[in-house]
Amino acid sequence: MVQPEWGVRLSKWFILPQRVILSIMGFFAILNAYTMRIALSMAINKIAKSPEYNSTEPGFDENVCLPSDVGGEEIGSTGDYEWSESLQGLILSSFYIGYLITHIPGGILAEKFGGKWVLSLGILSTAFFTLITPLAIHTGGAGGLIAVRILMGLGEGTTFPALSALLSSWVPAKERSKLGSLVMGGGQVGTILGNVISGLIMDTHPWEMVFYVFGGIGVVWFIIFTPLCYSDPDSHPFIKEKEKNYLKREMGSIERNRNLPPTPWLAIMTNAPMIALIFAQIGHDWGFYIMVTDLPKYMDNVLRFSIKANGLFSSLPYLAMWIVSLWSGYLSDVLINKGILGITMSRKLFTCIAAIGPAIFMVAASYAGCDKTIVVVLFTICMGLMGAFYAGMKLNPLDLSPNYSATLMAITNGIGSITGIVTPYLVGALTPNASLNEWRLVFWIAFGVLVVTSFVYAIWASGEVQHFNEPKDLKEIEAEGGVNGTETPKTEKKSCLCF
Repeated sequence: MVQPEWGVRLSKWFILPQRVILSIMGFFAILNAYTMRIALSMAINKIAKSPEYNSTEPGFDENVCLPSDVGGEEIGSTGDYEWSESLQGLILSSFYIGYLITHIPGGILAEKFGGKWVLSLGILSTAFFTLITPLAIHTGGAGGLIAVRILMGLGEGTTFPALSALLSSWVPAKERSKLGSLVMGGGQVGTILGNVISGLIMDTHPWEMVFYVFGGIGVVWFIIFTPLCYSDPDSHPFIKEKEKNYLKREMGSIERNRNLPPTPWLAIMTNAPMIALIFAQIGHDWGFYIMVTDLPKYMDNVLRFSIKANGLFSSLPYLAMWIVSLWSGYLSDVLINKGILGITMSRKLFTCIAAIGPAIFMVAASYAGCDKTIVVVLFTICMGLMGAFYAGMKLNPLDLSPNYSATLMAITNGIGSITGIVTPYLVGALTPNASLNEWRLVFWIAFGVLVVTSFVYAIWASGEVQHFNEPKDLKEIEAEGGVNGTETPKTEKKSCLCF
């Protein structure tokens, strides 16, 4: 594409390269998506009544904590809606029903038409449904809330596939861990801000204000993003010629492939590294969704923190996760670029750290009882280690297939999001009394899922471009012995260990 004269003049006003600007806006896209997604996890503690406990029952002192000294509240909050724990679990999981549905369509659309509008319109629709959430609750109760949460999920389901398409078009391989971790880190920062700001707002304002604030910010992001960012460097009207030449040299092509053959579904779904990636995504999402969806409930119903303290202490683990995600992304790039580790071994190493470490500390927190300081420290370490996922399996779709990275991200994230439906409901079903013993079982189940899925990834994962990236070559490849293999360099053939 020939750059217009006005674009050349406008490019001089930008100090940062356009790929960095895109990454920053991608960071804020995920940040906004997460604040809108998790707002209900905090607000539901004010909307619904908390369980009431009988302190005369045997074992009460061992299984239920006393109210926190930090702005302590009486046991049992003053919400207007009498929703059981299992119904609250269903409400929290309903978002992921819609989220699951639009992943693969979002990936296909992003590959076909570019990621810009698939991402921006998805965030805008999520913002709209966030803004009308209070209306849905007041008019439709639990049913109305479930309906609007499903619609929010439909909008947000395109976020990661669209961003994967954008990153594969804009970010060279040697910058992928660093900029990819920056973008994906928006999830942690969004969770931090969502918890802290929600707690502060509800400490002095009605719970409805949380949805108005985060929905409004989502609309503002859309207004800024749409004139600033484009689907690929070739279509960008005010990218600097220097950056365009750099990207062309590093990536070979700066124009999005508009003539991709139909997605090679069979080759993708029978590919061993792809199957390993799906397992890792399931493990990550199982642990992550338990924490992001239900940690505020644990802080409220078990540890008995006030809503303000709940927001603060629920956010600390995600601050640690964000810091580790940035550090691990930088470290991964250094290790790869200096030849210390190959891409395959790097992805495996950081994925295993991010699965096995959190599994251990999650269970340990459940045995810390009512010692609030130790529990918060252990949960913070748990989620901090989980930040290494963003230099590991989260970037793996871009490694396996630059051409079909959006579809791969859609498949893995979509299948992983099933755990977002299962885990909140399972937590609600397993913790009807919100006791320590009930929650301990929840964390042991998460331990098993995280460890098993990480071992599957450690054995079969790959960081190499897979054969299905070029579908026109599939017949020739199949004649040579199938599509399940991976062209891993000889030096990495034994890199299947977690340590």
